Amino acid sequence: MGMQPVGAESLSHRLTTFPQWSHPSHLQRAVGDLYYPHWFAGTWDVQTQLMDMVAPLSPQIVTPGFESNRRYLNHPLEFRVRFLPPTPPSRNLMVPGMLQFRNDRPTSPLVADRRFNSLNLTRAYFQFASSINQLVKDGELTIQIDPMNPNRQITFWGSGRQLISTVTARRTEQPDTHHFLTCELSQQEFRNLGQNYINQVETTTAYSYFGLSDVHQPVFTADQVTAIYLSPQDPQFFIARDRPVALYRYQLHFYSLPKEGVEASIAHGS
Repeated sequence: MGMQPVGAESLSHRLTTFPQWSHPSHLQRAVGDLYYPHWFAGTWDVQTQLMDMVAPLSPQIVTPGFESNRRYLNHPLEFRVRFLPPTPPSRNLMVPGMLQFRNDRPTSPLVADRRFNSLNLTRAYFQFASSINQLVKDGELTIQIDPMNPNRQITFWGSGRQLISTVTARRTEQPDTHHFLTCELSQQEFRNLGQNYINQVETTTAYSYFGLSDVHQPVFTADQVTAIYLSPQDPQFFIARDRPVALYRYQLHFYSLPKEGVEASIAHGS
């Protein structure tokens, strides 16, 4: 399952070459949402940990925030995510390769609850940095998903700060029923009091499904690499060209919710 452009290396092979990346992955234009296998269905407790970080062009080029991100290295963060059938159902869901089967019966594709997931992940990072409490109290941390484009979202931090993220290209691979790989390229635009900073972010993730029912063991895990590329508008673009200027590697574990956690999520819609 999934389509690999002719001549493109597999996503699994690309992950094995970290951090020796010299260009973005070969992707296709993002149309519609990113669809996941049936074993993603539901709400999960996630533990993510930054395992490695590299600035390949340092000291000549170091992205803003790279050094401050070292605070997250080897520190696990916990948050909650969920994956649901699309609502409202799209007439364009059943495109070639999208129909899935479980126990010989077709199932609907699943999508990430992008607003829910992004908000929880952002809170987890800010809580670790001890700066979220005031933002939540003032109601200044909000995330909006473009109702006409699930690939575009805006994060508001208050004081005029915004992050506009738009997925422009992607690719998926599913070599078997227990493995699923994704790669998405996003344009990120940071706006702060009239100052803009634009870059390209490539996120490559390999999910492995184990199907364990023990709440103390992950049901599935993920190996993830985020690569940052300069935009053509950046003054240093012609130095970096297609080479990444920052690389981050993460490990993610997805756990089933305890019974009381499931009931609370249903009751509060969280």
